[in-house]
This record gives sequence, structure tokens and C-alpha cells, in this order.
Amino acid sequence: MTGKPSDSNAAWGGRFAGGPAEIMQRINVSIDFDRRLYAQDIAGSLAHAAMLVKQGILTAEDGEAIARGLEQIHGEIDAGNFTFRREHEDIHMNVEQRLAELIGPAAGRLHTARSRNDQVATDFRLWVRDTIDRLDGEMKALQEALLARAEEHAETIMPGFTHLQVAQPVTFGHHLLAYVEMIGRDRGRLADCRARLNECPLGSAALAGTSFPIDREATATKLGFARPTANSLDAVSDRDFAIEFLAAASLTGVHLSRLAEEIIIWCSEPYRFIRLSDAFTTGSSIMPQKRNPDAAELVRAKTGRLTGGLVGLLTVIKGLPLAYAKDMQEDKEPTFEAADTLELCLAATTGMVLDMKPDTMAMRRVAASGFSTATDLADWLVRVLGLPFRQAHHVTGTLVKLAETKGVDLADLSLGDMQGVEPKIVAGIFDVLTVESSVRSRTSFGGTAPDLVRASVAAARKRFL
Repeated sequence: MTGKPSDSNAAWGGRFAGGPAEIMQRINVSIDFDRRLYAQDIAGSLAHAAMLVKQGILTAEDGEAIARGLEQIHGEIDAGNFTFRREHEDIHMNVEQRLAELIGPAAGRLHTARSRNDQVATDFRLWVRDTIDRLDGEMKALQEALLARAEEHAETIMPGFTHLQVAQPVTFGHHLLAYVEMIGRDRGRLADCRARLNECPLGSAALAGTSFPIDREATATKLGFARPTANSLDAVSDRDFAIEFLAAASLTGVHLSRLAEEIIIWCSEPYRFIRLSDAFTTGSSIMPQKRNPDAAELVRAKTGRLTGGLVGLLTVIKGLPLAYAKDMQEDKEPTFEAADTLELCLAATTGMVLDMKPDTMAMRRVAASGFSTATDLADWLVRVLGLPFRQAHHVTGTLVKLAETKGVDLADLSLGDMQGVEPKIVAGIFDVLTVESSVRSRTSFGGTAPDLVRASVAAARKRFL
């Protein structure tokens, strides 16, 4: 067969005489999801065309026509006036076919010195880079919300837990600052991912480079990359950047899920530490008294989508020989979904943080239960009486058992009760047995003392905002 290839196999050229089976078209087509790459695809084509003109590979006239046509296509897609056609398989061929309709044969010269392999690798890197920049803004907004609430509640006492048992009193502000640190690390991981992916594959062609005298530095600079990729085989087959993005997104999702779980617990009837408004809760179809923290529950659940996407792409890439294989078409959907999911979860979490109304009395009541100042008592025995900590631990444990037997808290024991266990104890012991004195005493760097919380908020704003 000679002459112009049919529309159904235009990208493949004269090698194929017939069209693909209907099922082959269905499994092969990617335009339903990779249309999201249109802005990056057009940006890459504009940079490539400009470079070809500069290198004398493309005439200035053709270059101008291509640029003009691509800008029109960009406008059509933005306006919703572009018809994506599944017979053209992917975003690259949809753009190229429309370009041919607009400017004629000059459109076919755009693909000189490149392949869809390096084209999609470039598009995808650009998309992930843009997404990281957008998500970083969302994560920063969450940190801002957490810091504002932490500052507001620098002195609000709540129970600190280990094993979900009341352990020691802390402040609500201190607790919220823990999530500021987690999100800060998440932002750092995404920044590291961005730095590593910021190399341009364009010009690597199908796998071996090209014989045309192209300038890869020029296209890399035009597209905002730090440098061209160093190896053409690696450039077209590398999806580390997508996997690393999914890994960072998954860990961010895990952190959001931990906060969501705590919000759910705090809203529950045994605790009632916080209340969420109607904006972030739902009712029950049968129980009119219910106020369900569904936003938090869904944030908790959606972490599965993120970790699932990571495992899925790792499985796709495992064992693939160099260079490109069609398996890699499966890289985009989990990455797109992860970005959408994470953006939604970040927005919902930020909304809940700003919306929640703490019940400070309920927090303090639970913070004072469960002998939460026992460690303060042991520390006092070491600091004031000079007991070795292990002995102080034993004395404190004995006093806790005594208080438990009497059905009272440590602060409700009499001085005589305490001296019956350790004769050296004096009345000053009672000064450290309130939850207020406990949190004020935790003055080591990174501790829960209210003044430290305020200082930590100020320091975090300098580090992260």
C-alpha cells in the first residue's frame, strides 16, 4: 500500500495495510485520559518547533505556521471547542491531526527529530512538575491553617496519648504542630521529586537520539528544565518521577489519614473534644440525632487510592526491558487520580482544621484523668529528693496503685498517704500534680509548654510559609 495512510493508522505510517481490530482500538486508545496533557504537549511542540527553526531544520515560514496553529489549538481546547477523536489514539496525534487541518503539510514537519516516546516523557514530566507546584500551595495552606489554630490554642490543655491511653497532658496547639512538621516533610519530598524530574527528555527520539543537528539545551531551557536528560534510553523509559510522586503523595495521604482519624475520635461521643459544623458533617437517614464526620472518614479512606496507585505503577514498571513499552501507557491514570485525590483531601482537611470548635473543658477533664501527671510526680522525686529515676518510678507506681484503690486521683491523696510510701515527700509535691503545671514544666526544645508552642509557631512560619 502506498500513498497517504488511513486515519486509523496515521501514526504508524505505511507499514500497516489494514486498520486495527475494534478491541485493539479500545485497549490501545489513551485520549480519554491523556487529553489532560494538552497544555504540556503544546508547550513541548512550540519549544521543539522553535529549536528546529533556529537550527535550520525547519523554515521560518513553517515554524510560524506551526506556532500559530498550535496556539489556536490551545485556545480551542481551553474554550471547550476542540473535538477529541478516539481514532487518533492520544493527545499527540489529536493535536497533530488538528494542526494538519489548520496549516496543511507543514504540520507533518513538526515531528522531525522526535518520537512520541520522548514527546510523552516530556509532557508527563511537565505535568507532574506543574502538579507538584500546585499541590505545594495546597499543602502550604494546610500548614497555615494548622499554625493559626495552634497559636490560638497554645494554652489549651488536652490529653496526650500513647497506645490510645491517656499518657501526659499536652496542649492542643502542640498537638497540631506535629502535623505541621509532617506536612513540611511531605512538601520536602515533593520538592526533591521535582528537582530530580527536572530534566528534559525531548530530543531523545524513540530510544537512540537523532541524526538531526538539534539543540537539546535550547529546548530544555525553553521548557524550564534544568538540563537535558543524559541518556536517551533512560530518558524515554524512565518513570521514576511518577513513582516518586506517587510515593510522596501516598505518604502525604497517610499523614492526612492520621489527622482524619484523630478528628473522628475527637468528634465521638466518649470524647467530644471538638465539634464540626454542618459544612463538614452529614446526618443519618434514620437517626435524627446523628452528626457524622464524613469528610474526615473519606479523607481517611482515600489514602487507599493513593497507595494503590503507587503499588500499581511499581508493578507495571517492574521487569520492563529498555527502552519504551506500551505498558507505560498505564502510568498516567494512577498519577492523575492520585493528584486529584490528594488535592481534594488537602482542601477538605484544611477546611476541617479551620472549622473545628474545640471543647476546652472536655479536653482538660480527660487530660486530668488516668493519672496523667504520674511522670511529673516521678520527675519531682528525682529533681527534689534526688532519688534515682528507677526508684522514683517504683514509688510513683505504688502511689498510683494506692490512688486507684482509693478511687481518687494522685492530687487527691493526702500528704500522709504519700509519706507512707516515701517518707521524704513534702507538701511541695502537690504543686506539680495539676495538668497546668505539667504542661508548663515541659520546657525542653520541642516540648509542649505554652511559651514554647508560641515560639514554635513563629519558627514554623519562617521555615514553611
